[in-house]
Amino acid sequence: MAAQASKGLDAPSVARLLVELGQRLVLAGENPYKSRSYTRAAESLLLLSEPLEKVIAAGRLQEIPGVGAALSETIQRLHRDSTTPRLEALRAEVPAGVLELLAIPGLRPQKVLDLYRKLGITSVDELEAAGRQDRLKATKGFGPAFQDKVLTGIELMRRSHGQRLIHRAGEHLSTLEASLRRSHPELTRLVPAGDFRRGSELVSDLALVAETPAHSGIEVVDISEGARMWLADRRHYGVALVLATGSSEHIDELRSLAERRGLRLDE
Repeated sequence: MAAQASKGLDAPSVARLLVELGQRLVLAGENPYKSRSYTRAAESLLLLSEPLEKVIAAGRLQEIPGVGAALSETIQRLHRDSTTPRLEALRAEVPAGVLELLAIPGLRPQKVLDLYRKLGITSVDELEAAGRQDRLKATKGFGPAFQDKVLTGIELMRRSHGQRLIHRAGEHLSTLEASLRRSHPELTRLVPAGDFRRGSELVSDLALVAETPAHSGIEVVDISEGARMWLADRRHYGVALVLATGSSEHIDELRSLAERRGLRLDE
């Protein structure tokens, strides 16, 4: 019997490769808009509520926000082959660790390349060590002000790790909501929750709450990388919205208050 054909890479894996492609294109001097288009497509893939192979098979890739004809071809190639000729060519130019430096606030792509070519720096840890040792200050083309900026940027990057600015979180939640409404029409009263609903400037988790007739009580499910949905019947919908939105401290206070009155918050 012939071996079963591989399903190909899943959406998170293809998304990671799209981000890498976008980053490498920036370092190669491509138009920044083109690079951002890869990143936006990757974010949309991470919010898919159905398997990528199903979307590809149905010919619906271009229904995904940010995915046009050219990106659709790239996604299919990555899904099938795990790489593209352009990605392999770009990988030969710069080590993977150099891409880490692009996440440092205020550090432009050209400076990232300069750090690699002049000092051989290939990671954030190496860059931080060079700054602490005053190697940036002493290198032509960098200097004291650049060194201070780099160290400040590294500290800021580490403090905000895993968080999104509220406007970016809003974009992600809108994409996720549209995908869910298309793939799960039975869901009603589908609304954002979590840090975003509280108006936090930095959003740690993407959360949605939906009413569904298929559930009794409350259930929390992971629907994509970094996103969760709270499913509830009509009776428990309000409680689910509170649990999904409140801070941990606020929820603990509500639970304690309910217990003192002989109640449970999720009943």
